[in-house]
Amino acid sequence: MSRLVYVLNGPNLNLLGKREPHIYGVETLADVERACRARANELRLELHFYQSNREYELIDWIHEARGRAGGIVINPAAYTHTSVALLDALNAFEGPVIEVHVSNIHKREEFRHHSYVSLRADGVIAGCGAQGYELALLRLAKLIDQKA
Repeated sequence: MSRLVYVLNGPNLNLLGKREPHIYGVETLADVERACRARANELRLELHFYQSNREYELIDWIHEARGRAGGIVINPAAYTHTSVALLDALNAFEGPVIEVHVSNIHKREEFRHHSYVSLRADGVIAGCGAQGYELALLRLAKLIDQKA
């Protein structure tokens, strides 16, 4: 199985570390990417790391991952609660998917408690801050190794 992992980040995550740091922390998306690359190197994973505010770009990257990637880590951000299209794209992906949220969505507004992506995800990590991405990579590496 491929050791390529796509890490996909949804809307407003380009503002991580600047937008509502009391909720999302002070680490930037560049900090998250550096930490993910270091962890991926330790786990012998290859990483494609993307962010978009456009739903269709996230869908295109999921489609691109089909047949290429061993797994996907996705922080769909606000699309978590609204996007059946992301769910459909993830359902067409053959490998494991780990959903990540920097904040604990279950301690927030009621509308954030529902996730369409969770219907497909093999694991969900929420409320662990930026470290959640590294935890997701650890889990994905284990799942990839189990399928090898």
